[in-house]
Amino acid sequence: METTHVASDPAAHPEPEGANRSGWRALGVPLLVAGVGIGAAVLLHFRDPHSEGSYGICPVYGLTGYYCPGCGGLRAMHNLTDGHLIDSLHSNVLAVPLVLAFVLLVSDWSVRAWRGQRMRLPRIGRSTMWVIFGLFAVYSVLRNTPWGSWLTPV
Repeated sequence: METTHVASDPAAHPEPEGANRSGWRALGVPLLVAGVGIGAAVLLHFRDPHSEGSYGICPVYGLTGYYCPGCGGLRAMHNLTDGHLIDSLHSNVLAVPLVLAFVLLVSDWSVRAWRGQRMRLPRIGRSTMWVIFGLFAVYSVLRNTPWGSWLTPV
């Protein structure tokens, strides 16, 4: 009788596609996204968008003369990295909530990747989406009127 043990062929049992990694191996993409966000913040900290022509002008403002919801976002991020929260809110009120949302999303993604779970995307219902679009529209109109001059970028 033969008592030789033959190891199973690893190619015969490949890892299923989409198998979740966990630990350090799974943190590659979330850390890359976080690094891009940190790199953008560092760039905006050291290259001041308040100086004329440093990043160009907003295409919407350049073509129409009206401030879009994103106008002042670079200046808001620069002020935020300098520690001037009030100036950041004055440049663009939406910048701080969007930065917080980015940090929360990437943090949750990293924790879930570490545990071997899939990324969780926020679910937004149809009515919530329309409310958000409506708020963006009201914000855009208000910041271009004399009553909303405190919302214009500084």
